[in-house]
Amino acid sequence: MMPSTTKDEVISYDINVPYKITDDTRTKVKYPEYMPSWDKVWFDPLPPFEFQDPALRVKDTSLPELHKAGLKITNITPKLGSYISGIQLNQLDAAAKGELAWLVSERKVLAFHDQDLIDDGPAAQQAFMNHYGKPNYQPVSGSIKGHPGFHIIQRDGNQAELARFLDQKTTTTLWHQDVSYEIQPPGYVMLGFLQGPDNGGDTVFASTDTAYKRLSPAMQALVDRLQAVHTSSKMIAHTRLAGGLVRKDPVDTVHPLVRVHPVTGEKCLFVNAEFISRIVGLKETEQKMLLDFLMQHIVSGHDYQARVSWAPRSVVIFDNRSTCHTAVVDYVEDGENSQVRHLFRLAAMAEKPIPVSS
Repeated sequence: MMPSTTKDEVISYDINVPYKITDDTRTKVKYPEYMPSWDKVWFDPLPPFEFQDPALRVKDTSLPELHKAGLKITNITPKLGSYISGIQLNQLDAAAKGELAWLVSERKVLAFHDQDLIDDGPAAQQAFMNHYGKPNYQPVSGSIKGHPGFHIIQRDGNQAELARFLDQKTTTTLWHQDVSYEIQPPGYVMLGFLQGPDNGGDTVFASTDTAYKRLSPAMQALVDRLQAVHTSSKMIAHTRLAGGLVRKDPVDTVHPLVRVHPVTGEKCLFVNAEFISRIVGLKETEQKMLLDFLMQHIVSGHDYQARVSWAPRSVVIFDNRSTCHTAVVDYVEDGENSQVRHLFRLAAMAEKPIPVSS
C-alpha cells in the first residue's frame, strides 16, 4: 500500500506504511522538518534497566520550583487533566522537571499551550524527555531522520482511508495505552502539536485508576490476579503485508491486568484495545467477554475522562500508566478541502508494571 499522488490529489495512507511525500504536501505543513521518514535501521530489544521515577525524588509536593517559575493550573475536570500556563518547559531545571513528573502522576494529563520547546527542534525535545526515562524506538511508522525516538503522526486529507476504515467500524476512536507490549512500557509520554485543524482533532483521556475503583470488590479481586499477553506481532504483521518498514522483531510480554502506580500507589487497569492478544488462564470466550467489558467500562466512563483541545505550539505530557487515550478524527471534510493534523510523540520507558501481589 504505497499510494501515488499528484499535486491535486488527496493523500490517503496508512500511518505505518511509507508513502510518497510530494512538494505539495510539504507546502501544507508548518514544520516540514518533522515530516516522517522511514530509515532502514534495526533496533534490538531494549535490555532491562533500573528506572528511578523522578517524581519519587520530590520532597516538597507544594512544588516550590514550579511555582517559582510561574506555574498556573486550570483543571479540566476535578480529578483528571490540567491546562498549565505561566511556565516554559524548556526553561525548567532538574528540580522543576522532577516536580513536573509528580504533577503528571497526580493529574495524569498536563496540557501546555504556546511552548517555545516546539521550535527548539528534535534534539532539544528528545533531551527533555530523556529526563523521564529511556527513549522508545518505534518498530514501525514514520520517524525523523537521525532521531528514531520520534513517532510522527501526520494526516493530510485522508478521506479515502477513513471511508475504508468506517466501512467496517462505527467510530474512528481507538482506545489504547502506548507501547504496552514492551517489557518496560512508557511511563511519561509527550505529544507535541505542530499543526492541526482550527476545531476538532482533540485527544480524550480516561483515568484507569478511577475505572478500577468503580468495579465491584468481587470484580477487583478477579482482575487483581490475572495477567494479559501484550504483543506487537499483529501490528508488525499488518505493516509487512502492507509493504511497510519493520525495525524490530515482534515483542510478546505478559503483564498484570492491574498495575500499581509507583508514585500514587493507586491500582490501575492495564488493558488495551490494540495490543492485548489473550488473558492467561481464561478460555477464548471468557477472555473476550472480560476484555470487552473492561474496555467498554473505560470508554463509557465519561465521569473519569478528560478531553484535551489543541492549540498552536501545544505540548501534552501524560502518564501512560494510569490513563488510556484516543484521538478524535472529527475534522475531515467531505469535500475536496483537506486539513493537516501533524504531531510528534516521544515516549519515555519506565518500570516493569508492578502487580498487585508484589
